[in-house]
Amino acid sequence: MASQYPPSLRILLPALILVFEIAFILIFYFFVSYDHPRDLAIYPAFQDVNVMVFFGFGFLLAFLRRYGFSSTGFGLLLAALGAQWAVIVDGFLFHFSDGKVKITLQSLLTAIMSIPTVLISAGAILGKANPVQLILMALIEVTVFATNRWIAVGILQVANHLSLMYVHLFGAYFGLTIAWWLHHPSLNQKVEKETSKPVSHLFAMLGTLFLWMFWPSFNSILIDNSRVKSFAIYNTYFAIASSTIAAFAVSVATSKNGKLSMAQIQNATLAGGVAIGFSASSIQHPWTAMTLGLLAGTISVLASVFFQTCLNPFLGIHDTCGVHSTFGLPSLLGGVAHIILIIAEQWRSSHQSDWGYMALLALGALSLSIVLSFVAGLVTGFLLISKLWKSPPATKYFDDQAYWEFPHLAVGY
Repeated sequence: MASQYPPSLRILLPALILVFEIAFILIFYFFVSYDHPRDLAIYPAFQDVNVMVFFGFGFLLAFLRRYGFSSTGFGLLLAALGAQWAVIVDGFLFHFSDGKVKITLQSLLTAIMSIPTVLISAGAILGKANPVQLILMALIEVTVFATNRWIAVGILQVANHLSLMYVHLFGAYFGLTIAWWLHHPSLNQKVEKETSKPVSHLFAMLGTLFLWMFWPSFNSILIDNSRVKSFAIYNTYFAIASSTIAAFAVSVATSKNGKLSMAQIQNATLAGGVAIGFSASSIQHPWTAMTLGLLAGTISVLASVFFQTCLNPFLGIHDTCGVHSTFGLPSLLGGVAHIILIIAEQWRSSHQSDWGYMALLALGALSLSIVLSFVAGLVTGFLLISKLWKSPPATKYFDDQAYWEFPHLAVGY
């Protein structure tokens, strides 16, 4: 017999969603208006980012054999709700004037580009949290990440487009901290529902391919200078191509049977795009981007093989999607590489006296994102384990049938 939808969520979920949506409508009514259209030229790239957020990340998380509905469906819900909230929070922090938040295509794009933080964090706790918990997490995380950007841009003098490159770092460690709170002893042993099947792996690979294709748009869209934008596009492409080569090579080398791992290929191929984000607009030689991508892909695979096994038993962190190896470590690598490249560039230029100051600002922004993600994750995780939100029992982990209708029950599923 199919699992019954939890009675508490039958009331709580629609009530929560509708309350938030009505609140958003009221805020938009009183405080938000459209600005004069002046940036419609970025619409094609804006759609690239939408494909990444809704399609790419949605299918990337659909690798579990019995959690495909929830991975894609809840991803859509979080992105749709989170984008509206991001417009509001971002608007009040960055675009508020004369008592109104002015919406442009660029401000809407900025809000959409904040959503990967939520989807990456959801990947860390995928299958272990109900939709109510995910919604609450999304709203808190969007708020804290926007605050992180406001501090980085306003105080640490980080360029606006660079402030959004912290999405991977912030989302990974925010999600891992919540995963620590949601840890259950049963997660120490991998169950059948936590595995994949060929079709689910194929769906996840489809998500990877779409993310791969559109990642240069993500890293370059907010850059105005055409020459600098071209650097960001070229460098992202070469970095993500190099990480793909590393993923295939290291996956075979670390396999006991000398065969490729589809899970490693799905994740590590994207590591180059994550790592190059901070430096994509400043690197002027393709070999530098390729080297960084190669290192990112290698670290991603090695982390999934060796470090992933340490997170669960020793630290009590069950990372469902491996966001630490896909987004966390590559973004740390990219942040450190960015600081080193700043020092190297300033040292070669005539502004040698500024290298320490610029590097210190970059280090401050990186440290801010790490600390804020951990602190916010600790507080959010503590709130999410409240009995008020009715966390799913361990027997319902990684199971679509707890939330979705299945006329065929479990036959062939």
